Amino acid sequence: MRKEILFLTALASCLSSFGQTFEKTAQGGKFQTAQPTLNGEVIFYSPSIVRIVKYPSAEMPEKKSYPIIKTPEKVEISYKQNGNTVSMTSGKMTVTLDVATGKVTYADPQGETLLKEKVEGTNFIPRKDVNRDAYTVSQAFSLEPEEAIYGLGQRQSGAMNHRNQQIHLSNGNTNICIPYFTSEKGYGVYWDNPGISDFSDTPYETSFSSQVGLCSDYYFLYKDGTQDGVIACIRDLTGKATMFPLWTMGYWQCRERYKSPDELCGVLDKYRKLQIPLDGIVQDWQYWGCDSNWNAMKFMNPRYINKMDDKEALRYLPNGEDKNARYPKPRFKSPEEMVEYVHQHNAHLMISVWASFGPWTDQFKELDKMDALLKFETWPPKSGAHPYDPFNKDARDLYWRYLSHLHKMNIDAWWTDSTEPDHLNPKESDFDLMTADGSFRSVHNAFPLTHNQGIYEHQRAVSDEKRVFQMTRSGYLGQQRYGALSWSGDVVSSWDVLRQQIPAGLNYTLCGIPFWNTDLGGFFGWEYNNDCTNVAYQELHVRWFQWGCFMPLMRNHCSSPMMNEIDLFGKEGDWAYDAQKRIIELRYRLLPYIYSLDGAVVQEDGTMMRPLVMDFTHDRKAILLDDEYMFGKNILVCPVTEPLYTKKVEKNKGVTTVPDVAKASAPVEVYLPKGTKWIDFWTNETVEGGQHIKRECPVDILPLYIKAGSILPLGPKVQYTTEKKWDNLDICIYPGANGEFVLYEDEFDNYNYEKGMFSTIKFSWDDASRTLTISDRKGEFPKMLKRRSFRITLMQPGKQSAETVMVSADKKVNYSGKKLTVKL
Repeated sequence: MRKEILFLTALASCLSSFGQTFEKTAQGGKFQTAQPTLNGEVIFYSPSIVRIVKYPSAEMPEKKSYPIIKTPEKVEISYKQNGNTVSMTSGKMTVTLDVATGKVTYADPQGETLLKEKVEGTNFIPRKDVNRDAYTVSQAFSLEPEEAIYGLGQRQSGAMNHRNQQIHLSNGNTNICIPYFTSEKGYGVYWDNPGISDFSDTPYETSFSSQVGLCSDYYFLYKDGTQDGVIACIRDLTGKATMFPLWTMGYWQCRERYKSPDELCGVLDKYRKLQIPLDGIVQDWQYWGCDSNWNAMKFMNPRYINKMDDKEALRYLPNGEDKNARYPKPRFKSPEEMVEYVHQHNAHLMISVWASFGPWTDQFKELDKMDALLKFETWPPKSGAHPYDPFNKDARDLYWRYLSHLHKMNIDAWWTDSTEPDHLNPKESDFDLMTADGSFRSVHNAFPLTHNQGIYEHQRAVSDEKRVFQMTRSGYLGQQRYGALSWSGDVVSSWDVLRQQIPAGLNYTLCGIPFWNTDLGGFFGWEYNNDCTNVAYQELHVRWFQWGCFMPLMRNHCSSPMMNEIDLFGKEGDWAYDAQKRIIELRYRLLPYIYSLDGAVVQEDGTMMRPLVMDFTHDRKAILLDDEYMFGKNILVCPVTEPLYTKKVEKNKGVTTVPDVAKASAPVEVYLPKGTKWIDFWTNETVEGGQHIKRECPVDILPLYIKAGSILPLGPKVQYTTEKKWDNLDICIYPGANGEFVLYEDEFDNYNYEKGMFSTIKFSWDDASRTLTISDRKGEFPKMLKRRSFRITLMQPGKQSAETVMVSADKKVNYSGKKLTVKL
């Protein structure tokens, strides 16, 4: 210890003689450069997480971080001096600081360089931020020429790799902006500035810059060279993900919009009559009525409250609707009856709530008195509506006070729409508007995080009996801790846009936020005349729909006047109808697998939609693909992203290009990553990896390949998620390699899992001996299945696929929680 003190004293003396200084701290070190003078700190939050802060002021500025909730833990750091450089080693990485210039370099435990800052790469340009002195601040890095990087939120570029891109980081509809990138080398960089920023990658440098800031502040994350390791660091730094209820993993029906309780419940009735599985249905906007009453969070539209003959109530009729229209006598007299009916029919209801308010609402009036409205134009246009200030805690309290009315009605989930928020006809002065935490310019991209935080924390404070579920249009780093799922926004129905959504979602999940989805079929259907009977649209919709089976949430949605319920596409025997019903039923078959992925997200920092860079880092072809991914670690998904059997002709009309779409079959190219064998899900045939293949693809299937060694737990045929217990699951084994899978179960809703009330059962496959080991069950919870059966099948050519319940399993075993060994 004495030698270390003497070394650091000598080091500080040596460095200060050149006009620069370094001082060891408990978490790293403080430094000052000479020319130009720059102060900074190296702060280890863990052996795998280090923060670098640089500032031109004498002391570190006070700064609020919205995503970061971790405080620095005690880290054993070894120090080494070499001239003007100081190396700090944590065991997971080495951080080398050039005290003369402030340049920082990162290396792995083997000494291989991971990333380095550019010389003189930290820059500050003085500016005014409304009434305070600030800087435009930037930080530049030097990457390897061919290094692939990912992340940056949800982009519509159509590319996984973000090299040679210039990206304006300002949240907007369809673009979620997160100043974070991650490398194929297995490290991540988060630029901790929530304000309007830019990312730039050129052959000369990779940089972040922000319009407003007081310091350069970023985090470097590196654990073990894998993306799973980086994501574990993100969750450690910004918060663990929460469990979603089992019912959210089922199928959702949604469109803009159901205009009465009768219409919404009628759709539910139709799905139950047709025996199409369904768990969620959505009440979109204008249940509150007209635009001036926007987001009143009350059912005030006279069609919902049975007051079409009430002149006072008619003032709330939505803009454009005929007040003289007459409708049949309503089946449901109140919204409360609607909610009760949905629940009685084993479904759940999500409702739309916005981050803005119309001038007729009580919320608007209260917020205006609190000076907690951001007075720029938002949606709907020319309505006088304004977003509220979610950075204001009192405003978040007010928001929940009004929302609690719907919570008490037993609404199950929140559609937190327009959380960018929508900004119409923007002016520079709009960004100078003040929030409770500073100018809107300086906090802009954290808006969705604080908004969803308010709802989550208030609902958790009321009760833990029902898990918070929020579907929010925008997002930010850390969103996973607030029970929130983002979707890709109001995208257009087209093949090009469908393909763009794949890398958009995958890059979003690489930011450590595991839950994402997209409007199945696209939102705006104008390229097909808003006609779901247009055969060219039907093929697009079916392919988008099939992809939806392999997202964390499977939700059908479209914009008026398009309608998208499955029965509108035809009837049994019609290809567009049959293909959709088939893939919904497969979704329910996969529920034990999908819910176990959800459990791994929470318990093991897992990821459901896995870009190929996560599992096939050493396969250059795989990590640069934009249109394939792993769903969990077992299922390779290749969505079909071009029309095979139809086309658009004059005036957007659709025609078929084959005699019979239902009987047609055309090839789709699939790349199978190297290093493993792959089993075709539909035929059980084995294919070697490391090659492109042509997979024949009729309209009712998409290419799916199971990684050799996979074990899939699959459930019974059901109409909703909890219709049947999981007491007789199929365990399907795909041979060719060793493998394992952990079946996760809990009470399917509530937060008792946070208290350890869940169970896991590990299945292990030894390929050489053809032996399946079912380990002792770990954990328990109330009403857990203590005795059950497993139907075990080795998936081989000639046997049925795992799509439906196995007619004849190879073996059936009874399991009571104790280890079993099964020879096949």
